[in-house]
Amino acid sequence: MGPIFFLIYKNDLPKLAPTGTKILLYADDTSIIVTSPNLENYKKQINKIFRDINYWFKLNQLVLNYNKTHYLQFNTKNSREYVLKINYQGNYVKSSPHTKFLGLIIDDSLSWKSHIDQMMSKLNTACFVIRSLQAIMSTETLRMVYFAYVHSVMSYGIIFWGNQPYSEKIFKIQKRVIRIITNSRMRDSCRELFQRLEILPLYSVETTNKMQPGNRIYYSTVH
Repeated sequence: MGPIFFLIYKNDLPKLAPTGTKILLYADDTSIIVTSPNLENYKKQINKIFRDINYWFKLNQLVLNYNKTHYLQFNTKNSREYVLKINYQGNYVKSSPHTKFLGLIIDDSLSWKSHIDQMMSKLNTACFVIRSLQAIMSTETLRMVYFAYVHSVMSYGIIFWGNQPYSEKIFKIQKRVIRIITNSRMRDSCRELFQRLEILPLYSVETTNKMQPGNRIYYSTVH
């Protein structure tokens, strides 16, 4: 049908959402958010919206893929996790500690650890590639490779995960890449290297994503 016609086709789906429930649509990805201060009401809301959605699917000749459907229950450190049984006609939805949403891995405590771990794997691969190219390419070319394979990964969604303690691991990989590009020693300070390459450190990248146009950008202290 094509993405536009598909969106038109299921455009009325969010109208099923009662109070305390939101249905978010993005292309063929549908997310349902249910909130309630009362546990029993919470369970009823989840099962009701799930029944309503399955009925809507049936009327519109669509089928829910249970293998790709799961629920994520957000918890705080002091909250107790409740076992939910979400099902429709004998088909159950499985629980998951994390899920991928628009390229971001969201976990049940919003720690962003799973997302950062995935980023580390990608960035370590990029670091290996740049190390392999360092002997045969100029600094300017390596800088272009950096923006294509490191900065693009590192900056995506940074306003969400950038202030987490785990982000320090990403910063260490970034500094390692900068030292490789400039052929510097591992113990050399990166502050001048960032300025020489005109590359922002991780925490400055996060700041620029939050700043309004026209504000000045400052380099953070890097060691």
